[in-house]
Amino acid sequence: MSMMSEFREFALKGNVMDLAVGVIIGGAFGKIVDSLVGDVIMPVVGKIIGNVDFSNMFIVLGDNPNGLSTLADLKKAGVATLAYGNFITIVINFLILAFVIFQMVKMMNRMKKAEPPAPPAPTPEDIVLLREIRDSLKK
Repeated sequence: MSMMSEFREFALKGNVMDLAVGVIIGGAFGKIVDSLVGDVIMPVVGKIIGNVDFSNMFIVLGDNPNGLSTLADLKKAGVATLAYGNFITIVINFLILAFVIFQMVKMMNRMKKAEPPAPPAPTPEDIVLLREIRDSLKK
């Protein structure tokens, strides 16, 4: 089998195509969740906490000779910073994604057809005979 035909067989298997579709949809869904967290949730959380802007929560680790005050300016100047506000945002983003994926897997498991229960094992003959005797004595 030539390498191209072997690759074609591999690439066209159902699992590979499902994985590719999942990665594409996951990437798009990740952008939606990024926007949800960054543009909707974090501003509300920041407002509740007291007008806190998480994107500008950082600690300057290096020298800041120019007195820069925003994270973007510090990064552009190459000053070492610890951007813990960005980390908090990414953690919340991860938790939302993990919860949504958990719910999707849970839903998919419910949608799968439940396997029919195995038929009960046949009752041994001696038990059947004893039941018949019991029933005849009740009469």
